[in-house]
Amino acid sequence: MRAFVFPGQGSQKVGIGAELADASKAARDVFAEVDDALSQKLFDIMREGPEDQLTLTENAQPAIMANAIATLRVLETDFGVALADSAGAVAGHSLGEYTALCAAGAFDLATTARLLKLRGQAMQAAVPVGKGAMAALLGADIDKATALAEAAAEDEVCEIANDNDPSQVVLSGHKGAIERAVGLAKEHGIKRGVLLPVSAPFHCSLMQPAADRMAEALAGTPPSDFAVPLFANVTASKVTDPHEERQLLVEQVTGRVRWRESVVAMRADGIESFVELGGKVLGPMIGRIDKEAATSSLINMDQLEDFAREIA
Repeated sequence: MRAFVFPGQGSQKVGIGAELADASKAARDVFAEVDDALSQKLFDIMREGPEDQLTLTENAQPAIMANAIATLRVLETDFGVALADSAGAVAGHSLGEYTALCAAGAFDLATTARLLKLRGQAMQAAVPVGKGAMAALLGADIDKATALAEAAAEDEVCEIANDNDPSQVVLSGHKGAIERAVGLAKEHGIKRGVLLPVSAPFHCSLMQPAADRMAEALAGTPPSDFAVPLFANVTASKVTDPHEERQLLVEQVTGRVRWRESVVAMRADGIESFVELGGKVLGPMIGRIDKEAATSSLINMDQLEDFAREIA
């Protein structure tokens, strides 16, 4: 059994989606539908930049989703591989959970684009620029990262945002606390702490205003039934109930992305291979979590064609 997985923020770069759009009408149709839904020429920014516009959270989130869904649509339309027939589960990293839900039929494409646009705007607005920060801890497991976060907090917010794999954990919170954590990393047996070039402290309690906005939005556009189970970020467990998933999407804004635990749970549930659509970030993470898991990343037409031939 295999899972289709979808990347999160940071996987964007100028030119994203261009090769697929040049090669496939199915991809072009996805990008056009997203542009229409947002009343914005987002694909022009994806194809041509400028980079500072693409990396804006409110643009990066729908752009990464659009590229991944375009990859899936090409796989389905041009190569005859349907997700419902080929995957036993879906999952996504942070915003990728919305992509996974779109892929599984819980949200239509236009709704997903609008929700992610709003999510990006809300997350950016939740904390004034310069007040928050995030840092990646390299060579840190969850226990070391937890101890470091507690030591660095000093009455400020310093929380685990992403438990990515056994060697990488991301902290989020007030800028001062995160900078202290970077300075204290080696004392806690952690190889290195690196400040991340982000515009807001995602996945921590400072994001509560954004969670409130998403609760309102999702109350009006809740997910529908999905074709295959989803493994949710905040619980690292299988979800099949749309009502439960709506609440988990709200909690996800302030909650930890439990990616390592999600992969472990999927493996325990019988997932043997992981197929990343539209990126090549999650595959290496999964390989570090479980060396026995098979991984592949599908980005271009040749990779999609090879995958379709392999599973035929």
